[in-house]
Amino acid sequence: MKIAFIGTHGVGKTTLCYELAAALKRGGVHVDIVKEVARLSPLPINRKTSLEAQTWIFMTQIAEEIRSASQHDVVVCDRSVLDNYAYMLFAFGRQRSIESFMYHWMKTYDLLFKVPVSGEVSADGVRDTDAFFIRSIDQLVDSLLEERKIAHERLRPEERATWIGRVKEVVLAHPKGQLPLLSEPR
Repeated sequence: MKIAFIGTHGVGKTTLCYELAAALKRGGVHVDIVKEVARLSPLPINRKTSLEAQTWIFMTQIAEEIRSASQHDVVVCDRSVLDNYAYMLFAFGRQRSIESFMYHWMKTYDLLFKVPVSGEVSADGVRDTDAFFIRSIDQLVDSLLEERKIAHERLRPEERATWIGRVKEVVLAHPKGQLPLLSEPR
């Protein structure tokens, strides 16, 4: 099973990844997290990025998902190729060949959780805190999801305190989520 948390940066995707992975591990599931690969980029990111940097991020995301899935029952992704493509689209416009492959790769995710902007982004020394940039990426993610009617669970900003509970419910309701995994912590 492959699950991805998607959206702009600084909205809580990483926290949800770790909370879900912890719940899965408590249930005895062999799980791995594909961390946000942009943080590993040897090239500039954010608004100072290059097409080469965004291509590296996109391709590295795919490589990490393949690596992780070959060794684990459940893969939890801190991003998907769709959000990585949104950053490329923002900076360089449509890249049709990459976009086509991105939509093809999106079929490999069993569940997507769209994490909304729900407050101020705090500086972490890596990601850009410019509100326009953050909102622009968030809107592009929404547009890309809508263009192909990609199924996803949209978390609600006003329910932030209960996001992980909602995530567990959706995972358990999925046919591949019928694992003895997300009941209350042991």
